[in-house]
Amino acid sequence: MQTNFSDVQLEDPATRRSKEILRSCVHCGFCTATCPTYKVLGDELDSPRGRIYLIKDMLENSRIPDEKTVLHIDRCLSCLSCMTTCPSGVHYMHLLDHAREYIEQYYKRRWDERALRWLLARILPYPGRFRLALWGAKLARPFRPLLPDARLRAMLAMVPTRIPSASPNDRPQNFPATKTRQRRVALLIGCVQRALNTDINDATIRLLQRHGCEVVIPKGMVCCGALTHHMGKTAESLAFAAANIEALVAELNGDGLDAVVINTSGCGTTVKDYGHMFRNHPLAGDAARVAALAKDISEVVADIGLRDADHAAPLRVAYHAACSLQHGQQIRSAPKDLLKAARFTVVEPQDSHICCGSAGTYNLMQPKISDELKQRKITTLEAIKPDVVSAGNIGCMMQIGSGTRIPVVHTVELLDWATGGPIPKALAKVSTLTAA
Repeated sequence: MQTNFSDVQLEDPATRRSKEILRSCVHCGFCTATCPTYKVLGDELDSPRGRIYLIKDMLENSRIPDEKTVLHIDRCLSCLSCMTTCPSGVHYMHLLDHAREYIEQYYKRRWDERALRWLLARILPYPGRFRLALWGAKLARPFRPLLPDARLRAMLAMVPTRIPSASPNDRPQNFPATKTRQRRVALLIGCVQRALNTDINDATIRLLQRHGCEVVIPKGMVCCGALTHHMGKTAESLAFAAANIEALVAELNGDGLDAVVINTSGCGTTVKDYGHMFRNHPLAGDAARVAALAKDISEVVADIGLRDADHAAPLRVAYHAACSLQHGQQIRSAPKDLLKAARFTVVEPQDSHICCGSAGTYNLMQPKISDELKQRKITTLEAIKPDVVSAGNIGCMMQIGSGTRIPVVHTVELLDWATGGPIPKALAKVSTLTAA
């Protein structure tokens, strides 16, 4: 794609990067075949190719974003399916990040949209605040039909029936390996996940300990920055990320780390991109070190090799591939291979590459499109009649679980169960699911 940026514009590192990305696009349109919003809406401007044209026009002309451009950029899920499909290697993620930052800087949204985004940025990255908000939302849920805003109704609809207490395991501490120590790893404990489902981190710690890992929860860990990053709030996201980098580098320079383990794939995609995010920052070197060590839990366990995985019932498991895992991190086989090694029968739904509609805060800000994608995903999952759905991202788990009676658990919970841990709570009430 031909570009026409001025020398002055190219003094900005983000614009230089966007120019590189734009010039790699050859207009082939392969991305339209796998774009969820294009499938739902059928509008060229709701495809990656269409959005690229809008972003190019906006950036080249240094113009104030108009409502049309903002509408179509906001509708993007950031699922990154287009990056998997693209034969030219267009790094759509970095281009979209720049566009969202530009929109946040120069476009004035309606007061209610500004208020919603401010609220989400002030609550979701903070587990304590989020837990309090969940309790308040649970009390307000009976009044959901009376709310005029579909986004507020969507928020109340996503509130779980059970809000767990904070887990003591999420505090800064060390968990020794239960067998001969082979590795020392840090666990990114997340933010939203700590309020919605504390069992995931608990299961991760047990699984890693059982496989010869000392697990450290570093002091000073906070949200990875993904939630604010995807809203274009770059300064806030970098502040979160910088705190994590400093906490992890302290461990690296102390007793050392073999990996930074992440069990929420949306966080993993962001942490693995810290090197790019901080490329022009004093923390560039440290950010690159952390990004190089970042691993999804499935990568770490697959590298070690699953052991003694014969304790769980041989269930039929529908594997839901989270977009941030299969597209953002290009991890596809490891979770399925581990589940198979644990004697589960693994099945996949039709169109497994298509997003479930969760996408961070997308299901809260674009509830109509999100619900359409959720229903499509649930239909394909229920069609293969699994005993349980397995996923590697809390957002996907909440999204799918809100629309089906099939138990939805994290992949690590099943692997923990298979290697001697407790049966996942979502399965514990099913009387036929006893250990083999």
